[in-house]
Amino acid sequence: MKLFRDIKKWFDNQEHLFYLFLVILIVPNVVLCFTEPISWTAKICNILLPLSIYYAVMAWSRNCGRTFWLLFPFIFFGAFQLVLLYLFGQSIIAVDMFLNLVTTNSSEALELLDNLIPAIVIVVVLYIPALILATISIVHKRRLSEAFIRQARRRTLYVLSAGILSLGTAYLTDDRYEPKSELYPANVCYNIALAFQRTAQTRNYRKTSKDFTFHARSTHQADEREVYVMVVGETSRACNWALYGYERETNPGLSGIGGLTAFSHVLTESNTTHKSVPMLLSPVSASSFDSIYYQKGIITAFKEAGYQTAFFSNQRYNHSFIDFFGKEADTYDFIKEDVGDSNYNPSDDELLKLVAKELGKGVSRVSRQFIVLHTYGSHFNYKERYPAEQAFFLPDMPVDAEVKYKDNLINAYDNSIRYTDNFLVRLIDMLQEQHVNSALIYTSDHGEDIFDDNRHLFLHASPVPSYYQIHVPFFIWMSENYRQRYPSLLEAAQANRQKNVSSSASFFQTMLEIGGVETPYRNDSLSVTSALFIERPRVYLNDHNEARTLDDVGMLKEDFKMLEEKGIR
Repeated sequence: MKLFRDIKKWFDNQEHLFYLFLVILIVPNVVLCFTEPISWTAKICNILLPLSIYYAVMAWSRNCGRTFWLLFPFIFFGAFQLVLLYLFGQSIIAVDMFLNLVTTNSSEALELLDNLIPAIVIVVVLYIPALILATISIVHKRRLSEAFIRQARRRTLYVLSAGILSLGTAYLTDDRYEPKSELYPANVCYNIALAFQRTAQTRNYRKTSKDFTFHARSTHQADEREVYVMVVGETSRACNWALYGYERETNPGLSGIGGLTAFSHVLTESNTTHKSVPMLLSPVSASSFDSIYYQKGIITAFKEAGYQTAFFSNQRYNHSFIDFFGKEADTYDFIKEDVGDSNYNPSDDELLKLVAKELGKGVSRVSRQFIVLHTYGSHFNYKERYPAEQAFFLPDMPVDAEVKYKDNLINAYDNSIRYTDNFLVRLIDMLQEQHVNSALIYTSDHGEDIFDDNRHLFLHASPVPSYYQIHVPFFIWMSENYRQRYPSLLEAAQANRQKNVSSSASFFQTMLEIGGVETPYRNDSLSVTSALFIERPRVYLNDHNEARTLDDVGMLKEDFKMLEEKGIR
């Protein structure tokens, strides 16, 4: 009982609470000093300057509980930041993290939530008791002494001076220092402003793009029936495909398909779906991403060239460019939206039924068809991406996101790749049955981390990507009719299959060439089916929509160094 009374007496002391609240506010800054690859001067500034501002704000009122609650937005950011660090191990809350809150559906969020419980427990233990103590202070109208407040305000001048001096030192000693990127929580506030700006631009998209046209036309003979299919996968990484040397039999079907060309060294320019997929479906790439607000997608280009178009997705609306580009089609269906149940989780097989129906139209009514599919592929939770009876690698349970279950997670993930293989083979079989000029092009939006090394990284969309998140499969299949009609495209594809390719820049361009769609936006030097294809330095689209070379992305630089030592590009 005496211990309890002593503890209560300590917490009743408002001066103790004042400093306790300061410590809690600065915790994320301290943690970031250990996780972020920034200079020592930047780390010192990252603690001193925010601490001095918090100190000044806390000294503004005699009721420190009220002031603490006024700083609640920064408490929320701190909680969000700690959860993010638990999940990804590095980086401040990115613009894309805020945008993901509005573009990720609730079922995806719930799948992940169970695996964040340790981080959530830490956040609850750190912040909830402090907020309760602050509330008690407000309710009981407790006050700091005037003498303490006067002394705190005098100290504020010294602390602020030290903070400003540390900022100046960071600028002088590090010519790459930017507060908008390295000073927490200034960087978070900057990212929030960018998120609001991008949201506003996205909402105005229909207005800013309404006059856009590709001025597209077809260069293929009008009397030939053609069917082209563009498949955008989800969370599929190349290193788990047998087509690229993976030791497991994850591609038993595709490995035996004739007319298929797989490209080995392909990187996406973004590890987030809401950026990667729009780049795959449009002429936009990392170096020109902001032009996306004024352009339309590949479906419009094929429509202008006289194709009957369709877009079928096994993902929910994300109220952004995937929706916009998909709805340009003559026929579109987001199958998860067909049932008013957020837990509705159809397999990608359902897309094949829609394709069959669409192909049926072509037999009697249309000569040219272009179909785009957006699958759910290998998105976590992996176990739910394939039928239980098709589990080939076992055990595939449990699927909790913990290092100790890595082997089980890999089994489940590999099963999802094997299921994708089967899905794509059946899709190709459907095209072969048409006995027409047909082709299929496939890539994934991004890859995935699955506790691959001692960094223990998991999932994707981390602010700083790893190689596993951006190395993606990319292949083209051409029917026998198509290969005979356009042999030069197959020859070029075979010649380019070992070259460095950016899927974000080449997927759209390659599809245009395969489909014979001519437009001023077509660039054959980016098409992997062109003899004009040129290898370019590959880049990554960072959180501020800036194209950065891979050498500028620290984690990627280390990954490529490791891969080079293993003889892998």
